[in-house]
Amino acid sequence: MQYPSGACQSLKNGEAMNFNESVEPLGRRILIRKDDSRQTTKGGIVLPDQAEIPTITGRVVEISAQIENDDDFPVRKYDKVLFHPKNAIPVDLESDNVLFVVDIDDVMAVFRRTSVTDSTTEPLEDVDDIDA
Repeated sequence: MQYPSGACQSLKNGEAMNFNESVEPLGRRILIRKDDSRQTTKGGIVLPDQAEIPTITGRVVEISAQIENDDDFPVRKYDKVLFHPKNAIPVDLESDNVLFVVDIDDVMAVFRRTSVTDSTTEPLEDVDDIDA
């Protein structure tokens, strides 16, 4: 359960060594990739760069073993979640710095998408069978 951040190179004794870095959240934490922030609202209002938004959305990219094995938390890998960024710990593995380690208690909501099927409704009872 490790989120790979890519290959890195290092020199040891003048010889190039390749290795991969990864992040594995521990305890009651998950790793979230923050969604791109909107610069304009649906109504067309342009937001300044420093606008403080109390909650942000993102995709879960990795889950700690403790959260994965606990049925009390409905969060799974690749879920879209709403989280409070105040206690989120930024992970500096990518240049755009969009990864955060977040405590599960700071996750406010999980977005679910259900498929809607076309189904015809059948009557429960025939009207002629009902006694008045």
